[in-house]
Amino acid sequence: MAEYGRTYQDEAEKQMRLNIFKQNLEYVEKANKEGNRTYKLSVNKFSDLTNEEFRALYTGYKMPSNSRPSTTSFRYENLTDVPPTKDWRQEGAVTGCCWAFSAVGALEGMMQINSGKLIPLSEQQLLDCSTNYGNHGCNGGLMDNAFQYIIENQGINTETDYPYQEMQGTCDAQKAATAAVRITKFEDLPANDEQALLNAVSMHPVSVCVEGGGRDFQNYRSGVFNGQCGTQCDHAVTLIGYGTSENGMKYWLIKNSWGGDLGVRMAISGFREMLVFPEASAALPLDLPIQLHEY
Repeated sequence: MAEYGRTYQDEAEKQMRLNIFKQNLEYVEKANKEGNRTYKLSVNKFSDLTNEEFRALYTGYKMPSNSRPSTTSFRYENLTDVPPTKDWRQEGAVTGCCWAFSAVGALEGMMQINSGKLIPLSEQQLLDCSTNYGNHGCNGGLMDNAFQYIIENQGINTETDYPYQEMQGTCDAQKAATAAVRITKFEDLPANDEQALLNAVSMHPVSVCVEGGGRDFQNYRSGVFNGQCGTQCDHAVTLIGYGTSENGMKYWLIKNSWGGDLGVRMAISGFREMLVFPEASAALPLDLPIQLHEY
């Protein structure tokens, strides 16, 4: 695990992690040899973690305790001209605590689509400053709460001005008062309505939650993920497109927040008929984003 910069407290912990790594390696090799998956697994920076540890450390979406009213209509419900494929990376609308990254990813995409400028926004501001809206920093949160904070705060700053620190800190009120983009409204998509989700993603990136704590998710390497998909949402991602593979398998393109090569590789996973999104949020500004800085 030296490749991933892992250090251990003592020899006992090192031996424990080595044993976990060997178990994960055995699982990966067995899964790849079975040959019944459309994706590949490999060891990665999570391979010295048990699946329980992985879930605790790298999933952070918190299902709302009170169900929201069902959405009966939404902005794109009557959209008919939906392209067969979409990849917002190719149109410059995608850049690089999961709930904060998911919310920011959707806003950055819409900002580029509406203004032509792709400017990274501050996940750190959401971690530090949206606790009064029901979020808990790296202990979990909701994209809807993040969007509501941005509305009531009258905007969100850039990542350059309010940089990511990899942990929750004290809200910097001065930095939080500077807005690079504002929204006036967000909208929840109808639950379990794949056509509604497809319509929305054809127009811009969308924040969604998935059950991302499975062992195959932990060890994912490449390919179209068609592994076991549950509906116990515990991980927030950004849908940045969709398409159909050469063998006819429909898929979603997913931008993940796990960083480095894992973030990029997870962006090509997804299986449209299997992924179920009981909670899907989209930030839908009524007005164009308001640029308050010169960049």
